[in-house]
Amino acid sequence: MIEAVHLGKSFFLSPPKTGPFASLRTLFSREQREVKAVDDISFSIGEGEFVGYIGPNGAGKSTTIKMLSGILHPTRGEIRIDGYSPQTDRIRVASRIGVVFGQRTQLWWDLPFKNSFEILQAMYKIDDRAYRRSLALFRELLDLHEFFDTPVRKLSLGQRMRADLAAALLHDPPVLFLDEPTIGLDVVAKARIRAFLKQVNETEKKTILLTTHDMDDIEQLCKRIIAINHGQKVLDTSLDDMRRQIGLPSLIQVEYRQPPRLLAELPGVERMELDGHVLSIHFDKGQISSPRILAEVAGWGEPVDIQMKEPGIEEIIRLMYR
Repeated sequence: MIEAVHLGKSFFLSPPKTGPFASLRTLFSREQREVKAVDDISFSIGEGEFVGYIGPNGAGKSTTIKMLSGILHPTRGEIRIDGYSPQTDRIRVASRIGVVFGQRTQLWWDLPFKNSFEILQAMYKIDDRAYRRSLALFRELLDLHEFFDTPVRKLSLGQRMRADLAAALLHDPPVLFLDEPTIGLDVVAKARIRAFLKQVNETEKKTILLTTHDMDDIEQLCKRIIAINHGQKVLDTSLDDMRRQIGLPSLIQVEYRQPPRLLAELPGVERMELDGHVLSIHFDKGQISSPRILAEVAGWGEPVDIQMKEPGIEEIIRLMYR
């Protein structure tokens, strides 16, 4: 469904000048420096796959999504979406994809949310029967009825993201591109969106490419991971293989009322660090479970606070190069 072959995107920037009239001289300068946002990336994603596309800020994730969806033209390489090129077959590709950018919306800002749906129905030439069926489904799965008549500008971030997801799928595309769809959302909103995405992937076999910095999104939704750094692909594997290759240490921090009376070795725990009353435990999920650790450390003192943390994307990329 999605194929990228030796994909590359370069931007050409004029080196900044210094001294008198620096801005003007930079504007008219013929000197240019090539910046490769995406550099020779190839991958293929089959029908019904849910793939996480991860990397640190500036790695080229959003640039890739924009090329796949036809917003940007690649400098090098080829793209096929369900057999069509986003650059030469824009109308066909537009009917086969849905796109959600977490920090932007495709809805009309000052109109009630329902009017955006009506406009999209006309744009995609969706017949009334299919439109009513999709509308009923999304209203149920995403609880859209609670803000269906509300202007988009008055929606909360979580409501807007649910609305954007429904809008992206209104014309029933087989491919869905998601760029940070859970950014800035609270725990409840994230859980609702994840449940919806999991359902449309499993029941309707939508092919989904997801970029995110939230490892919980990856853990709960994706079976395959493509990781990039500095515009280049560094990993393409299953989530289980990535755990085996990198380790992905998790972290539990336990704050005791008094310094713990006992510290003992636990199998699967990579290291423990005690800082006053706070014990940090770095462990491998594949070797020992969180409940097992908590059951053990609860007997070492009187816990007053417990926090669990997953490694960030930056840490994962660092571990790939260790």
